[in-house]
Amino acid sequence: MKQIVLHGPDDWRLDDVPDPDPGPRDALVRIAACGICGTDTSYIHMGLTPGHPIPLGHEMAGTVEWLGPEVQIAGLAVGDPVVVCPADAGHGAMGTGGPQGGLTPLLHVPEAADGTRLFRVPDGMPLTTAALAEPVAVGMQSVNQAGAKPGDKVAVFGCGPIGLFALATLADRGVTDTVAIDLDPARLELARTVGAAHTLDPTRVDVWDELKRLHGTAPFRFGPTAATDIFIEASGADAVIGDVLQQGRVDGTLVVVALHFRPVPTSYVNLLMKQFTVRGSMEYPERFQDAVELLERRDLSHLITHTLPLDRFGDGLAVLEGTEACGKVMITIGDE
Repeated sequence: MKQIVLHGPDDWRLDDVPDPDPGPRDALVRIAACGICGTDTSYIHMGLTPGHPIPLGHEMAGTVEWLGPEVQIAGLAVGDPVVVCPADAGHGAMGTGGPQGGLTPLLHVPEAADGTRLFRVPDGMPLTTAALAEPVAVGMQSVNQAGAKPGDKVAVFGCGPIGLFALATLADRGVTDTVAIDLDPARLELARTVGAAHTLDPTRVDVWDELKRLHGTAPFRFGPTAATDIFIEASGADAVIGDVLQQGRVDGTLVVVALHFRPVPTSYVNLLMKQFTVRGSMEYPERFQDAVELLERRDLSHLITHTLPLDRFGDGLAVLEGTEACGKVMITIGDE
């Protein structure tokens, strides 16, 4: 069968690989859809392999093809639609360095018997939509780390998929005073569709003047700041971190969910004087199915802006890194 495999820096291939050979505690999932994202492009460009080729793909959904005799998960049977959680549960991550990846027709899911890998998709939900669960979970975790609650004033920098899913989570939890910030008008429009109350383009307005106008001001010894309570950094722009610490309010919170590979200069004087809270956000909520349930409550399928078959994986990467704005890029396999 076919599999997208990373061999080294900028060297990915659609390889022929052996069919999986699962054990009694494992499962096989017939993959229908697998999203691709900035993590995939980072792995590809940096050649992040552990000394040998690795399969890619960590945002996958499909149909249960086979369950080992020791896989006894209530409500789960062969033929059921499922989302696969790729997180490392002590058995190896999927699509980010482990021996399995979702960009293939048939995925081997080790230790499915643990009950932490397979989650049933609600009836009627397309598997392309279900494959959004992983990035939804990433955006959701940033909101969890922020501790955002109704009444908070929140600014989200970056309206790629993770920023959009953070905004959708905020809206789902009744946090309505939200500002989405991005350079691209199409992404700002998507932000409005998922619940952003306001949108800002930094090339057209001064973001901090606008945040003061929208959220009011808070006192600080060197002059009033924007009264924004929480900032979620989903843009990957290094300057945002320093700007938030310089311009943010006393007792503000910054959650960093975007990847920043370079060292970022930080003013610890601002951090100290403002008693600012800075938190990282990695992977998913403790309960992964929270993301699936959000997708059941809120139709976010319109955030899939590009759908391509497995043999056009390279075109999908080009979309991600092109000048045209995109939402989620989805690779489909089979009939889905």
